[in-house]
Amino acid sequence: MKNKVFLGGTCANTTWRNELIRDLHVSYFDPVVENWTSQCIEIEDTEKGSFCNIHLYVITSAMQGVYSIAEVVESVMTPDKVTILHVGPAGFTEGQLRSLRAVVDLVKRHGGIAYVDDDLKRTANVINNAFRED
Repeated sequence: MKNKVFLGGTCANTTWRNELIRDLHVSYFDPVVENWTSQCIEIEDTEKGSFCNIHLYVITSAMQGVYSIAEVVESVMTPDKVTILHVGPAGFTEGQLRSLRAVVDLVKRHGGIAYVDDDLKRTANVINNAFRED
């Protein structure tokens, strides 16, 4: 299977996907669309389940719900998927960061890659260095 990254995590009009995509050297699926429909959910589920062997979740303080956290946990428990969790700490309260660090620890305990960091280039480098196909 060719490596392909699912770009999950915070939506809410954030720009992290565009910033990361500029530095990625592997294929990816960006689930963000202008009008979210049931067909979009089916496409996302197919991409995530069948074509993306790397599940990346970037969590920022712009998140408006917690579903992405559930997705991270589901992904790290899914065989044959590599899960990467990047938590951008800016804007979170100390209590929120404490909780997110516990999620980071959970992901690591189950074999995922997870950290709290402001630098998206680090995440691109992790993916490119581990999964680049030349």
